[in-house]
Amino acid sequence: MTASLRKLGSSDLEVFPLSLGGNVFGWTADETQSFAVLDAYTAAGGNFIDTADSYSAWVEGNAGGESETIIGNWLKARGNRDDVVIATKVSQHPDFQGLTAANIKAAADASLRRLGTDHIDLYYTHFDKPEVPVEEIIGALDDLVKAGKVRHIAASNISAQRLEASLAFSDREGLARYVALQPHYNLVSRDTYEGELQNLAEREGLAAVPYFALASGFLTGKYRPGTTVQSPRAEGAAKHAASERGQKVLAALDEIAAAHEAPVATIALSWLAAQPTVTAPIASARTVDQLPALIGVDGLRLTEEEVGRLTEASA
Repeated sequence: MTASLRKLGSSDLEVFPLSLGGNVFGWTADETQSFAVLDAYTAAGGNFIDTADSYSAWVEGNAGGESETIIGNWLKARGNRDDVVIATKVSQHPDFQGLTAANIKAAADASLRRLGTDHIDLYYTHFDKPEVPVEEIIGALDDLVKAGKVRHIAASNISAQRLEASLAFSDREGLARYVALQPHYNLVSRDTYEGELQNLAEREGLAAVPYFALASGFLTGKYRPGTTVQSPRAEGAAKHAASERGQKVLAALDEIAAAHEAPVATIALSWLAAQPTVTAPIASARTVDQLPALIGVDGLRLTEEEVGRLTEASA
């Protein structure tokens, strides 16, 4: 199957239009399930895997790094390192907190060990730490790029002001420059990205790779008023189901999904993929059965009218 790859910002990376979230690996999916999902994703043409050094430290008995370890074991078992784009993040691992230069470098080395590779394709600052000067953060990231440990750098959970200052410093000093941004963005959470941040990304040529693309599962359509779903994320999704906006969005999604004979999740992701700056939404699958609705975004194009209807319903 030939997938339509998209260029990631100003980088030389070409990625599948759906980034596979690795947050469930080592949490709700064990290694065997994770391998099955990774195999099915790559078999469908997927090549963009997103994780973080802290996944999944929140689970009792976990230390952080479980997701990277599973991905590393899979890469070794399949011998396919050069076929996939691996993105991971720094700042939240229990043993590597923050964005000081020393921590960024130590955390990167730990991630490389767990992933069993000599380079990270896309390295994000997971949560910005405003107490650390952007000069120190960019300087450390540039050192990793020069050392060949990181190919490209990116930022997640950062203000427009700090992002702008980071880009300006990179440009002024001729250092590695952020090529992508990972914002919280979906049909029921638009003000977390639209406006100043999105405008800056567009102006500076950054690719957006939104997380929570399906709003903790709400935008799959399985959470509806009066229904109960057993899931670790059910509480977050239930809040959207109870809101007027959530119900308007679901109604519009249902109608458009029926017209395309496609799952609700595919339509929600396709709306996101049609937004300015968005290159590849992130969504995770615990089982292989959940994957087709996600990778369906490759090849499904909404009409302008359908995009408009969803934008209006989610206003």
